[in-house]
Amino acid sequence: MAQHFLLSKAAKTLSLLDVVKMADADVETLFAQLRWPETQGEAVCAHCGSLTVYDCRRPSGAPRYRCKDCGKDFSITSGTLFASHKMPLRTYLLAILLFCNEVKGKSMLAMSRELGLSYKTAFVLCHKLREAMAQEHKGREMGGEGVQAEIDGAYFGGYVKPANLRENRKDRRFKVNQSGKRRCVVVVREREGKTTPQVFKTEAEATHWIKRRVDPATVIHADEAPSWNSLHGKFEVLRINHEIAYSLDGACTNQAESFFSRLRRAEQGHHHWISGPYLLRYAQEASWREDHRRRSNGWQVNRVAGNALAAKQSVDFTGYWQRSA
Repeated sequence: MAQHFLLSKAAKTLSLLDVVKMADADVETLFAQLRWPETQGEAVCAHCGSLTVYDCRRPSGAPRYRCKDCGKDFSITSGTLFASHKMPLRTYLLAILLFCNEVKGKSMLAMSRELGLSYKTAFVLCHKLREAMAQEHKGREMGGEGVQAEIDGAYFGGYVKPANLRENRKDRRFKVNQSGKRRCVVVVREREGKTTPQVFKTEAEATHWIKRRVDPATVIHADEAPSWNSLHGKFEVLRINHEIAYSLDGACTNQAESFFSRLRRAEQGHHHWISGPYLLRYAQEASWREDHRRRSNGWQVNRVAGNALAAKQSVDFTGYWQRSA
């Protein structure tokens, strides 16, 4: 029997011990190279883009630069998802490694314990890492000539606790007895390719989004749900009835189901509640992990850190706990 990739040596190219042993200068160099790959890690002014900068490190030892052209100070993380950070860069590197090492998601409570952070700090940090992963989904077009893609939907959130006494319990399948907070995650997943999720109230609402994001030349695989009937007018669609088989006559949605399996395990085993306004963030994290599951953890760390340093400051999570709402 072939060895699973996660058990192989190729999957483990970076360990916590490696990060702990790194010198502060090596951590700074790594982040600088990820922030400014065009100049091989040489600092570029975050305000005016000038290359004429010099080191003006703070007395505490925190790395700092000053631009000779505009006279403004900046750091490696200025203007990025990690802007205005108060923790050492090594802590951020450890956090990214711990986050990437989990194949189905990372508990924010566990992160706070392992790094000695408050729960609030770990909550915002993990969501910023999910935002870094989501950078790869912006404007992503799916499918194309000769590409086969699977689509499926699954519902999350909106749990209604049943009454204690049996005679007081209501049938929660009826809309009148539901909370109205239940949302459907719809995924488009190319076979041996990219994965893109989106959140809707129902599966039927996703068809317009699918028609916009998926190339018409794509062969679509879908289940027997009537929500996908309108796709036949634009795509070649192969349908599979799961009451009969999981795969039949070349049609199946097993890879889309694999994505939902990962997302369900993340919900049940780590987060316990992933509904609400940030459901899409969790879905994007699961899709990123699915797409890069055959990459080493060292590659994943560099990818997430690079995405975070290339992104602008977070609109959702900058000053998250200081807001009144």
